[in-house]
Amino acid sequence: MSDLPEKQVKRLKSLIQEAETNLAAAKELLISLVGEDPAITRNVEEVAGKVIEGVFDGQNMIGPDGKTYPVPANYASKSKLIEGDILKLTIADDGGFIYKQIGPVARKQLIGTLVQHDGGYFVEVSGREYRVLLASVTYFRAKVGDQISVVVPEDNREAEWAAIEAPL
Repeated sequence: MSDLPEKQVKRLKSLIQEAETNLAAAKELLISLVGEDPAITRNVEEVAGKVIEGVFDGQNMIGPDGKTYPVPANYASKSKLIEGDILKLTIADDGGFIYKQIGPVARKQLIGTLVQHDGGYFVEVSGREYRVLLASVTYFRAKVGDQISVVVPEDNREAEWAAIEAPL
């Protein structure tokens, strides 16, 4: 029974991390519904807090500890983030998440056709499909069958995601 407090501490830490992730997801949903809220999306310079650097995976930031941090879809879409981009996350003292792109990877543009299946949107380029964010599809008012310019990592690695540059 001597390890009981250690187990309780680990469980509490896990619950706190889960709560922080849920709070960030709730804020992202709120922003997608009502738009930018200055109380949530302040400049990094104005906020003191914990800073984490990580890699964008197409939808989220993966921290150095392997933890997943939700990136607001509107930010990822407007910034045209792609897999491999390096992000800095500042977690403000009030729990707000502020992201900043600090290390973009080399990019190349491709042209493809917007398709939808399995509950998601994809751009098909020469027989290969790249997932794209719903926020980008709705922002550009793109429709299935539209020709779309997308951005993917230049290094030809097997990227699963692309960022929509613009409909053609």
